[in-house]
Amino acid sequence: MSDNIHKALRVAVLRLLRPLVRLLIRHGMAYGTFAELARKAYVEEGFAETQVSGKRPTISSVSALTGLTRKETKRLRESEVIGDEASSRRYSRAIRVISGWLSDPRFQTPAGEPAILPFEGGDTSFSALVKEFSGDIPPAAMLSVLESSDTVISGEKGVELLSRAYIPKSTPLDKINILGTDVAELASTIGHNLDASPEQRWFQRKVSNVAIPMDALPAFRELSSRKSQQLLEEYHAWLSSHETDQDNPWYVSVGIYYCEHETSEEDRS
Repeated sequence: MSDNIHKALRVAVLRLLRPLVRLLIRHGMAYGTFAELARKAYVEEGFAETQVSGKRPTISSVSALTGLTRKETKRLRESEVIGDEASSRRYSRAIRVISGWLSDPRFQTPAGEPAILPFEGGDTSFSALVKEFSGDIPPAAMLSVLESSDTVISGEKGVELLSRAYIPKSTPLDKINILGTDVAELASTIGHNLDASPEQRWFQRKVSNVAIPMDALPAFRELSSRKSQQLLEEYHAWLSSHETDQDNPWYVSVGIYYCEHETSEEDRS
């Protein structure tokens, strides 16, 4: 790899790590823990890359590839990182429930808007919605998850959808789970596009401007949120109509994000 590529990678990695480290510091993760996780990631990807190349991965080959000692490689290969699987399940299932509410005519008004659903009773109830789209999570538990995030409100009329997107508010674990999934997907897309031929690249675009007045930001936030939500709902409807029960299905996702900060010299350049 050329010196220019190495230099560009160092700059890019530092730029990527700074907001991540900012978050880690705020949540009390010390450098030693992060360094251990980084070493483990190197070992796991070392084994994966060796398999992709058609070779049989060994402790020695991965040690040579990553620069870690064989003893360290073996230890990290056998160690486990205990994650919060319940948080991950809540996040993905909540998204599916809301998406089904927005796309399935059984749970909508004649005008195509999300209907206020009785908690129980028949095929058009909230319980039926949860059973259809969330798998084994009980309706009462899903209602609690959505209420705690101010996504729905439950009253005498039934369960009403307040927000067309699930954004965890009261559970930090659920928010951190988003970091581990959405940011990883964006990094994977960028990595794929660095190596792929033009016709095999995945869509990766953004729009930005360094000269927007502060008083115009609220209007653009509202515009971008509304338009982005509409687009994501269209994508969801297409994906739902193409789901399959066949073995070995593929995973696909499209993400949209918003960012703002005071313009820096780095932005201007």
